[in-house]
Amino acid sequence: MNRHTYDFGVIGNCAFTAHIHKNTNIVWMCWPRFDSSFIFGSLIDEEKGGEFSVIPCEPNASFNQYYIENTNVLCTEVEAADGKFLVTDFAPRFYQNDRYYKPLMMVRKIEPIQGNPRVKVECEPRGDYGKIVPEQSQGSNHIRFLGLDGHVRLTTNIPLTYVMEDEAFVLNETKYLVFTSGPPLEAPLVATVEAFLSRTVNYWRTWVKSTSIYEFHQSQVIRSMLALKIHQYEDTGAIVAATTTSLPEAPGTGRNWDYRFCWMRDTYYTLTAFNSIGHFEELEKYFQYILNTSATHKGRLQPLYGISESSNVIEEILPLKGYMGNGPVRTGNDAYTHIQNDVYGQVLVSLLPLYTDRRFIGKERSDSLKLVYQALEMIENTMEEPDAGLWEFRNLAQKHCYTYLFHWAGSAAAVKIAEHNGDPVMGAKAQKLMEKSARKIEECYVPAKKGYAQAIGVERMDASTLQLIMMNYFQGDMKRANDHLVALEKELKGKGGLFYRYKHVDDFGTPETTFLICAFWYVEALACVGRLDEAIKTFENTIGYANHVGLLSEDVSETDGSMWGNFPQAYSHVGLLNAANRIGRKLDRPSFL
Repeated sequence: MNRHTYDFGVIGNCAFTAHIHKNTNIVWMCWPRFDSSFIFGSLIDEEKGGEFSVIPCEPNASFNQYYIENTNVLCTEVEAADGKFLVTDFAPRFYQNDRYYKPLMMVRKIEPIQGNPRVKVECEPRGDYGKIVPEQSQGSNHIRFLGLDGHVRLTTNIPLTYVMEDEAFVLNETKYLVFTSGPPLEAPLVATVEAFLSRTVNYWRTWVKSTSIYEFHQSQVIRSMLALKIHQYEDTGAIVAATTTSLPEAPGTGRNWDYRFCWMRDTYYTLTAFNSIGHFEELEKYFQYILNTSATHKGRLQPLYGISESSNVIEEILPLKGYMGNGPVRTGNDAYTHIQNDVYGQVLVSLLPLYTDRRFIGKERSDSLKLVYQALEMIENTMEEPDAGLWEFRNLAQKHCYTYLFHWAGSAAAVKIAEHNGDPVMGAKAQKLMEKSARKIEECYVPAKKGYAQAIGVERMDASTLQLIMMNYFQGDMKRANDHLVALEKELKGKGGLFYRYKHVDDFGTPETTFLICAFWYVEALACVGRLDEAIKTFENTIGYANHVGLLSEDVSETDGSMWGNFPQAYSHVGLLNAANRIGRKLDRPSFL
């Protein structure tokens, strides 16, 4: 049985990302923001999605795609009967004039390597999710695409007639393509692109060197760091779950969601990942996004928010075919309307570093105190309220164990904040809520299974309760932790350590694929209970589900290892980083021992 994989690399500069297929076509790219319409979108509709490719004229060409080491610069080698050439794709990013230069600029460098290959460049952008087919207008050294927002143009040293009329030409010298929105490239083409490429490579390598990581599987850790970094919309600090929409969790299931938004439920894991690699700048930007969003939306918090206040998260279905014919294609995500009460604990745990990490200044601490009280108030008010839970059930409200875990953890964080701030009133309130939350967690215990169920009053297991082990709810009681882990393994563990979120019927039937971050949670849980050899083996098996350039999907089929779900999934890479860090800490010892 053939394994389905996503045969794309992804580039980005914290303003936009582009998915580039091994055949050189840019199959997904949204402009001017992550949550904008695609400008190239054949990933979800080959007819309406447009194209931007460098195609060899000879048939039966072979393709080899890889990243320049320790960068987000992607190379695709193309070899055909008449020769070989290299396409280097990147989104410029480097430090300039006391700020990061990250333009809406997609750059392609095409170099002949061997022979005299004949190639054809096709550049056919689209607007408004395929509704707009722009008119092409020829300039002196560029093509304007009229009808698209933002003055979109392609600047190149390839004869414009060849590009506009889809004609082949002999590649006997290096050619450059600069696709821009907004201010065009007015500087010398060749010198500018070469300088931008060199500076972008240097930026990424310097960024990697500034991280702090263990020796454990450094190559995959570095790739995950780089992937996570370009999922941050730097302007606001938001980190999206993925930059794609509607890639199915499993074919034919209708589980197709828009993930181009920021989930409050995942703040703890993402901040932990940035902290684990020692990257304060990204952590601070993301923290500021959380603080601003939470302060703006007083009272009940949404499970997810857009990358800015103006983001449209209302769910709609578009008249597009879908990935491999799998509809529907959705924009927006109705989960923003759900009740997910774990978000308040997530916010409190996320605020804790303000008080324990001296890199934050006093003003940032004082600005957050009102939010701490608001979150505690919401925990108290929602203690008896069923919710949609972590997995956002659309037609199932329960009193979820995971929600109570974050009530407990958030209250525990507030106790520490109160101690630091000398606030006995806050401390007493938080302690009371922490104890009440623990009693609710215990109501989820199933004696026959020696484990904690998904929710009060049910016996089915849920992978989210792995967090009971990882967040030290058991307070060092290894027997209870091990018993709970065994109970989860019996019901939810798949081949090689893959893990199902749950196995009961939900709004769309019974889940068919495993959720990759759950496998990394399982790795962490194994390490926590002292089963380190199993943790290492499971980690090494799980990273084997990456694609050809080391990127991870949201879901994996236990049956054949196929990749499904939105891609790359930022939180799968977050899971990898946190699992690798957990194992690395356990293995940390002098190198001569």
